Amino acid sequence: MKFSIVTISFNQGQYLEEAMNSVLAQDYPNVEYIVVDPGSTDGSRDLIERYADRLAKVIFEPDGGAPDGLNKGFRHATGEIFGFLNSDDVLLPGALGAVSRTFEKRSRCDVVMGNGFLVDSDGNRIRHVRAAGFTATRYFYGGATWLQQSTFFRRKAFESIGGFNTANRSCWDGELLLEMALAGAEVAYLNHDLSLFRVHPQSITGSKRHKEMMRADIDRMFSHARGRNWTAADTLRSWLLRAERLLTHPGALESAIRARLH
Repeated sequence: MKFSIVTISFNQGQYLEEAMNSVLAQDYPNVEYIVVDPGSTDGSRDLIERYADRLAKVIFEPDGGAPDGLNKGFRHATGEIFGFLNSDDVLLPGALGAVSRTFEKRSRCDVVMGNGFLVDSDGNRIRHVRAAGFTATRYFYGGATWLQQSTFFRRKAFESIGGFNTANRSCWDGELLLEMALAGAEVAYLNHDLSLFRVHPQSITGSKRHKEMMRADIDRMFSHARGRNWTAADTLRSWLLRAERLLTHPGALESAIRARLH
């Protein structure tokens, strides 16, 4: 089966080459790699152009934000399986082969989620993340564990929900998977490390502004899916499901402790 991988790049030149090489070096014979850059000014575009002959498509044009840029990239995709990698993250060796075998064994599944690591700006591994329990309910209440960089989905599942919501400014990847789950997508879990998710001072993840935007996006998504606003009962349910995840999900408690210590 053919993979289409999209990377959207914006002023992450210090990490971009490692990200691109991690895709191009995969020992899998059928990979289509698309890179989107809406206007970097840090030399990223020169770097992308040096790799142009190894890329299926390069898109240099303004966009309305990351989800819009990703939609543009996937509109050029011709593969059966889609995935996307941020320009500061890394796909681990053998990842696509492992994912392909899972899709082949689980012919009815729409999404494959694997494991991975959070790393710092220098690539030092901070903690391990093992995917499990992704449902719409667990997504809203914090009872699911997953990494976007280690998640892949069938083209038909992506197209059936219309791709990314371009109005989302914080968790477009989560909303994409949420909409797939609400549409009945079947998720398979792969106990294999597939990626590195880099957290560094320049990334928006973890910033106060990002948390505020994410709360607003989650509230909107919850109201749309449930037909009502969040209540105190939902807060209690969230605590219970988070506690259940920590107590029952392999490695979750250790991971939470490491996150606190870091």
